[in-house]
Amino acid sequence: MIEKGHPLLSVATQCRLLSIPRSTFYHRPAGESTENLCLMALTDRQFMETPFFGVRQMTWHFRNDGHAVNPKRVRRLMRIMGLMPVYRKPNTSRPAKGRRPFPYLLRGLTIDRPIPASGAPTSRISL
Repeated sequence: MIEKGHPLLSVATQCRLLSIPRSTFYHRPAGESTENLCLMALTDRQFMETPFFGVRQMTWHFRNDGHAVNPKRVRRLMRIMGLMPVYRKPNTSRPAKGRRPFPYLLRGLTIDRPIPASGAPTSRISL
């Protein structure tokens, strides 16, 4: 995007045209520390065994193993690795779109003794 050896436009001019600070062009990310890389390897290994472990359980697991971690650090590392635990999502009891409810088969019947309700068919009947 920005050419360092452009014959007509200097780096400062190119950065001004792109509306970015010049320091952004020269910045080189430091990368992860060796401790974080080790934690990422441990996270990956543990996640393969227990894919339902989220941030809280993973933090608890690392603390039991003697690692000094907090949930923010584990969350950041799991986000970098793209790990998402398997868990129940909200609204799982909602019916799918287009699904019709079962018809109420006892509507219109007069129940005057205990047996007629149990003698009625309880399976779904196509109408």
